[in-house]
Amino acid sequence: MLLIVEDPTAFTGCFVIHLFEEISLLTFSFLFSSLFSLPSLSLSLFHSLLPFLSLLLTLSLSSQPLPSHPAAPPEHAKEPLAYMRKAQVNWEKRILKSLNSMCTELGVPLARKRPAVEQKELTNKWNEMGTDEPGKWTSSQSICSDRRLNTPSYSISHDSQVLISLRNPNHDSSEEASAKSHWGLIQVPLHDRDIPQMREAYSELSLTTGQLGIDDHTHVPPGKTRLICTELAFCQDSAAAQQYSRQGCPTGLRADLWALILNSTNEPEDVMHYEQLKAGVIHHDLLVDNLIYKDVKLTASNDDYYFVFEDFLYQVLLCFSRDTAVLEHFSYNSATPPKSYIQGKVGVEEFAVVYPPNGVIPFHGFSMYVAPLCFLYNEPSKLYSVFREMYVRYFFRLVCVCSKCVYTVCGIVSLCLQFERLLQTHLPQLFYHLREIGAQPLRIAFKWMVRAFSGYLSTDQLLLLWDRILGYDSLEIVAVLAAAVFAFRAENLMEVTSLTSAEAVLADLSTLKVMPLIQIFLFATVI
Repeated sequence: MLLIVEDPTAFTGCFVIHLFEEISLLTFSFLFSSLFSLPSLSLSLFHSLLPFLSLLLTLSLSSQPLPSHPAAPPEHAKEPLAYMRKAQVNWEKRILKSLNSMCTELGVPLARKRPAVEQKELTNKWNEMGTDEPGKWTSSQSICSDRRLNTPSYSISHDSQVLISLRNPNHDSSEEASAKSHWGLIQVPLHDRDIPQMREAYSELSLTTGQLGIDDHTHVPPGKTRLICTELAFCQDSAAAQQYSRQGCPTGLRADLWALILNSTNEPEDVMHYEQLKAGVIHHDLLVDNLIYKDVKLTASNDDYYFVFEDFLYQVLLCFSRDTAVLEHFSYNSATPPKSYIQGKVGVEEFAVVYPPNGVIPFHGFSMYVAPLCFLYNEPSKLYSVFREMYVRYFFRLVCVCSKCVYTVCGIVSLCLQFERLLQTHLPQLFYHLREIGAQPLRIAFKWMVRAFSGYLSTDQLLLLWDRILGYDSLEIVAVLAAAVFAFRAENLMEVTSLTSAEAVLADLSTLKVMPLIQIFLFATVI
């Protein structure tokens, strides 16, 4: 018999191991037989040979294959709790059903190639899309003006109902309500942090530490601050920039620091990628383009701060919908990118494609994730690069059902639970009062948190909040601010008698100062 060895060294190693095992067995047999034959010397001999026996045993065990376990399915790795996965799947089905119904009822294809005339017109109008009426660069005029497109495919209020209905089938929550039970709408047993733990985690926000946004001219002279930021940008030290932003970024250097923290670049290849996405927009029209157009018109265009950036918003969001690089975040996102099939091939995976190409269906308020960034970046390719990184790191967590934190970034379920527990623990009378009049605090605060307060705070205060999100690489500070807002308006809220009046008290947040509220709530609250 002929044995062919491709790797002589590997063969030699295996031969040595097996030979050593045989020698080990013979040695064990000989030693034990000797020990029993010489009882007077057995104990001392055994102790002297114990290290040698241990070594033989270790080498013998190391040559055996390690026990293997079947790998968990990918969806289990992304979301370990079955009831969370089920809720996410059901939510995705509702979104797709809404989109398919719109497509069928209006007779609009999910995608179509633009005629040459339309391509040329869109190319010429690329920087002035906000001045056009519906139908100039999306689907036909009659389709865009249809009242069913005046509302997005799904709204934030529907998302909140999914979270409220979440229940762990293995958790008994049937006990009577007491001071120790949770009074809020989120009834899932997830981990959250209390005030002492947060004080430790957010020590840089303490009352004794200087903060940009409160005492900008007290602890560090402006020239020294600029010098520090310039050195960080020059050294390209992302970790140091992130640490620095925990106390706020100077207005003039925020754009560079954020790009550094996010590892976002604007190299020629990045510009080329943006131009390729732009070409995709010009050549093909997608149904989601209508949703983007309507969302911008219903939100940012009506905002006193952001209406001037309408053109930028169209450019960034339309390119974003075509960017297949965004699909990479689904490897750690509990959601699944929606799929479309070639006509007549429904259900055949070989003919399935992700739709839209980035796997993200825009919802009501989606454009507000981009709008604040327009104050920092005036170059579309740079603006796009930073927004994409912000989305795949943070914003996607606000619109998917998940139980765990990914890279310390908590999802919307954890944020809602954290908000309710902070409020119940430190303002129990207010929480109980609002609960009794049918004005559960989460019903008011949910829309703030799901947008990371974009569109509710003044822009300068919002950017100070987002400084801390990037600095701590966590969205948890959003839940803290939401609880702090209720604490700040507690006196007025204790006098309301309905959900409508409570919403009126909290309708305008544009005058609030973010950092004083967070500092007082975290570090001046009596525990």
